[in-house]
Amino acid sequence: MDTLADVVIRGECAAADVEVEREVVLEEMAMREDDHEDLLADAFMTAVFGDQPIGRPVIGSAEVVGSLSASRIRGFHRRRYTPERMVVAVAGNITHAEVLAHVRRSFGPHLHPGTVVAPPRRRSRPARASGSAQVLDRDSEQAHLMIGMPTGGVDDPALPALSVLNAAVGGGLSSRLFQQIREERGLAYSVYSSLDTFTDVGTFSVYAGCNPERVGEVAAVVTDILADVAENGIDREEIDRAKGSLRGSMLLGLEDTGSRMHRAGVGEIDQGRSRPVTTSLRRIDGVRPAHVSRIAREVLSARPSVAVVGPYRRTRDLPPSIRALTG
Repeated sequence: MDTLADVVIRGECAAADVEVEREVVLEEMAMREDDHEDLLADAFMTAVFGDQPIGRPVIGSAEVVGSLSASRIRGFHRRRYTPERMVVAVAGNITHAEVLAHVRRSFGPHLHPGTVVAPPRRRSRPARASGSAQVLDRDSEQAHLMIGMPTGGVDDPALPALSVLNAAVGGGLSSRLFQQIREERGLAYSVYSSLDTFTDVGTFSVYAGCNPERVGEVAAVVTDILADVAENGIDREEIDRAKGSLRGSMLLGLEDTGSRMHRAGVGEIDQGRSRPVTTSLRRIDGVRPAHVSRIAREVLSARPSVAVVGPYRRTRDLPPSIRALTG
């Protein structure tokens, strides 16, 4: 903790070091250009949320990275990386009292009484679906497709039901997406759904990687599955499987010390508290079919946004089944 505190609080951001790291980040950006799934994820967020911070790539742009001076980075670091803005999360064979002692020794000289800065708390609210499409032209052997809608954020009361819905629709080998797209039709090797939540918004999305000639068919099947779930919900057997999968993955994650630390730290940052595992398990167990049906209607009935990476120059080059999604 002494070493980490010293690095985080008193990092020098020396000009020579900034120049070295600038080149590293630019190389990372270049590497990202070769990772079509990463490009797809960024394009999808832009399709859903448009030109606002959450709709822009986290990594930024080469122009901005190239223009940042050492003094500007140093000033940002000094303003933002202060103890009163930090959360210390520890997991392992150590007591809370021992952690406090380490924190006081390492951070104490830098603390200023009465300057606690609370993280922003915003009420979760689903954003409006933009129903737009983002197309990135890449000469690739495989097309990458993502279709999805906005949801609520980390404090959305419907999140447990949405998690069950996500697991049932595309969370594993027994999910509807995997069974109908891969097992029954052989249209794609990789297909799954994802649920990503932030402070006040989130997204539900479906990913598939397939032959470019079959991307239209894949999109049509995905759309049919989501429309069916929105209208008819999912049955109790699917819900029970999904709940079992969520419980199992949560408990297996706790076998790893790093996961325990991460869970505690993220809970403190996102929600101001670390929720006990027993509480999370009860929330999953409390999900009823009616809850899942309601959230399915609310989320999956919205006009979807679409992102595609593949050999397509513009939106009008996409198959009709994809163009029809965004009007």
